[in-house]
Amino acid sequence: MLLERFGDCGESRPSGSFASLRMTAKTNNGNGNDKGNGGDKATAATRTPATVTATATATTIAKERARATDMGGVLGRFVEGGHLTGMSLDGLKSGLRLSVLDQSPVPMGSTPGQALQHSIELARRVDALGYTRFWMSEHHAMDTLACTAPEIMLARIGAETERIRIGSGGIMLPHYTSLKVAEVFRMLHALYPGRVDLGIGRAPGGGPMEAMALRRNRKATQVDDFPEQVSELLAFLEGNFSESHPFSKIRVSPEMPGGPDVWMLGSSMWSSAAAVEFGLPYSFAHFFSPVATRAAIETYMRGFRGGARRERPEATVAVGVICAETEEEAEYLASSVRVLQRRIRLGDRRPVASPEDALRELRLLGDIPMEEGEWPRYFVGTPEFVRGRLEQMAGELGIGELIVNTIVWDHAKRLRSYELLAGVFELKLQETIASAATSSSGR
Repeated sequence: MLLERFGDCGESRPSGSFASLRMTAKTNNGNGNDKGNGGDKATAATRTPATVTATATATTIAKERARATDMGGVLGRFVEGGHLTGMSLDGLKSGLRLSVLDQSPVPMGSTPGQALQHSIELARRVDALGYTRFWMSEHHAMDTLACTAPEIMLARIGAETERIRIGSGGIMLPHYTSLKVAEVFRMLHALYPGRVDLGIGRAPGGGPMEAMALRRNRKATQVDDFPEQVSELLAFLEGNFSESHPFSKIRVSPEMPGGPDVWMLGSSMWSSAAAVEFGLPYSFAHFFSPVATRAAIETYMRGFRGGARRERPEATVAVGVICAETEEEAEYLASSVRVLQRRIRLGDRRPVASPEDALRELRLLGDIPMEEGEWPRYFVGTPEFVRGRLEQMAGELGIGELIVNTIVWDHAKRLRSYELLAGVFELKLQETIASAATSSSGR
């Protein structure tokens, strides 16, 4: 339970099987319209901040092909339905897309306010570097992680960035009403159309006491109605309540074409099944719970049935990454997250320790064994080493995107880790070709 406080999308395990889901609105098998989810209904043009002429497109691709001639390999990827499923460029080292999950970690000696400012700075930097998404997590009553309201941070970050998708990783839906969440993310969509992701999870984002304090009704026993909440949220966003439903007359404002792209987040087989049931894209929190990663992703991929929200399955995995110029430096920086994981297991919510303090604490107290899976929670090393491991993991899982979470004590080193990773994956080059291809397909 203590470790679950650290996982922004780790979910409490439900009693009973997923077969007990009770749907109160249309799910993936319903006749959804294009009023809501902008994920599969938005035109390709809404995915790109600028248009590129046919001549510029051809020139850009020709230049990048010439630059990449000696790298070898063919990706054979494409843009479809506004969703970038890969690239089409001979010679890129990898077609793997990278995104960011930021938890606003608070370094020891710093303040939560500074941590939030660091998140804004990080968003600007990864936007320029070519990362695909920037998601922010929700946590409560923790000195370690500063962001309690990702929607507020996203409103600011959207204005500070130009093209990167922004989203929640995630909103802990049991704390809120579905209508309020729908309104908040429709507001964000109105401000930044075609750029907003709404990741939803069922975890408390804190301990039991915080979860109780967040509840409006504390007299009655809390009922696990997450499936009904999801159905209701989707119906509000898509405007597809049945005519007999009392909520069918409610207009979710601001009403405009498209909408936020809803993602199911989780760290268990339950969330995998839920993503299939609702026909949603799925993100698995490997850095938090690495044991079931392969099973969850493969179950989702096998079980997914195309529908109004997605014609094909779309999955990502959130992993921890620390990159540095040398393996020794990367391991040194990683000592902070090693001790953080140790502390979290013991209910210790102090800010992120410096490497020097972390190494001292680990020497005195030692590591606490943690359940590991097929791949490590954190990939630590030089950019080339990390790239190889990430590509291997994504290839075996059959996914085209990984979400990177980096926690180190020194903010400059955190920025540098993302820079090194972007460089070795040539994200800026991928973005250039993606923009050209998307613009071309949208004409």
